Amino acid sequence: MKLVLLMAQTVDGKIARNSEHFPDWTASADKRFFAARTREAGVIIMGSKTFDTLGKPLPGRKNVVLTRNAERVSRFPDLVFTADPPARLLAKLAGEGYREAILAGGARINSLFATANLIDEIIITISPRLFGSGLSLFDTPLDLHLQLLETRRLDVDLVLLHYGVLR
Repeated sequence: MKLVLLMAQTVDGKIARNSEHFPDWTASADKRFFAARTREAGVIIMGSKTFDTLGKPLPGRKNVVLTRNAERVSRFPDLVFTADPPARLLAKLAGEGYREAILAGGARINSLFATANLIDEIIITISPRLFGSGLSLFDTPLDLHLQLLETRRLDVDLVLLHYGVLR
């Protein structure tokens, strides 16, 4: 199963000002790309803080939320809360017939999958914003080697960078 990390970040490399920051700072072209790409994959994986900032599952795809809180229960058919380790989660999704999943943060969840060497591709959209401080893509030291696969302008001020993770 292919895992693609898909995140928007500012020019200074921040994915949010803090863990409660609602992602309303990205351009509409970024939101359209994110929606289309996550629907294409069919499943999106995120942490509980990221899910809580959204407030509800994203329609048209399976939403998987990693959480250590065993009391979280879904009332939606397209939302699953799980404490499964990353490799087990991906194996379960592959067993359900998914060939690709989108990893959508936050920094802690991104790091869990990166340190387990499970991320195959990284797609970053660079928004024309500067936060000066805030959350980075990962919250732990890493040494990933990447190969640039594509650069694309999504809008007048919005750039997409698509990398393959070299192993």
